[in-house]
Amino acid sequence: MRPSDLPAEITPPYRTIWISDIHLGTAGCKAEYLLEFLREHESETLYLVGDIVDAWRLKKAWYWPQAHNDVVQKLLRKARKGTRVIYVPGNHDEPLRDYLNLNFGGVEVVDDVVHVTADGRRLLVIHGDLFDGVIRHAKWLAYLGDSLYTLILHCNHWFNHLRVRLGFPYWSLSQYLKHKVKNAVSFISDFEHALANEARRRGLDGVVCGHIHKAEIRDIDGILYCNDGDWVESLTALVETHAGELKVIEWGGRDLAVAGNGMDVLLGIGKEVPA
Repeated sequence: MRPSDLPAEITPPYRTIWISDIHLGTAGCKAEYLLEFLREHESETLYLVGDIVDAWRLKKAWYWPQAHNDVVQKLLRKARKGTRVIYVPGNHDEPLRDYLNLNFGGVEVVDDVVHVTADGRRLLVIHGDLFDGVIRHAKWLAYLGDSLYTLILHCNHWFNHLRVRLGFPYWSLSQYLKHKVKNAVSFISDFEHALANEARRRGLDGVVCGHIHKAEIRDIDGILYCNDGDWVESLTALVETHAGELKVIEWGGRDLAVAGNGMDVLLGIGKEVPA
């Protein structure tokens, strides 16, 4: 029995949840926070939008603490209990692309998929790495960048450990640098427009992706662009209510961005964009 078949009083609070870029198998993964999020947030459908397991890092050195295993067990348990779990592989877990259209423990593996919201909008769900020029044309550079990124995350871990001891909240050094470096900002913009153009080419209303670790909901020339963020930096997910409203929420439940079928409001920024 699917959650949608259950009585209204026990219907999951969300129709859909999208999460990506968990990077299980790396020290930067915030598995404990993700477990808390998964325990507190139920949905009829759960999309795993790529880079769930980091095969790149696991090839270099095995790192798999109990919390990472707990995340896998929690996802499989959700599938057993009736949540539809759909896995869209990314570049870090691309070996799973050899097993497309198969089902593992109730988890469906697909290359990409079209999700229809409760209010009828058709959204392409795809990780997004195939629209990253570095991944497609200079993979060696992507591996180098991954090593540098891992170093920054390591520094970020100890930096936040000190912040917590001093009573300050979590803050992402890597996110700060990404948003301040001109070339990084340009890359993100190009990536977002490339995904929006792909959704337009397919005749769809929008796109949901991951890959760049930057959670966002915005309109790009009439196409709804949604990125669900990640679980090494921003600790965010994209959710859909039963009315079809889309929200980016962070660990702890705070809404970062909301997109309905009329006017979207980016919370904390006060900028309005048409949906």
